[in-house]
Amino acid sequence: MNVRRAKEISQQSEIIDVYYNDETILIQNVNEADGTARIYSRNNRENELTVPVSSLIEK
Repeated sequence: MNVRRAKEISQQSEIIDVYYNDETILIQNVNEADGTARIYSRNNRENELTVPVSSLIEK
C-alpha cells in the first residue's frame, strides 16, 4: 500500500479491509514523512503498532 491510500483509508468513516501479517487492522493515523502508519487490530484495540505503510495490504 502507498502512503496516500493509507491516509485516505484512515480518514474514511467506513471500515475498509486492511491486513497486516494476515490480521485485519484499522489505521489510526499515517506519518507521511517516514512512511509509517499507527495501526491496531480490530480484535484487540489496545495493541497498537507503528509499521511501514508498505507492509499493509488492502483486500
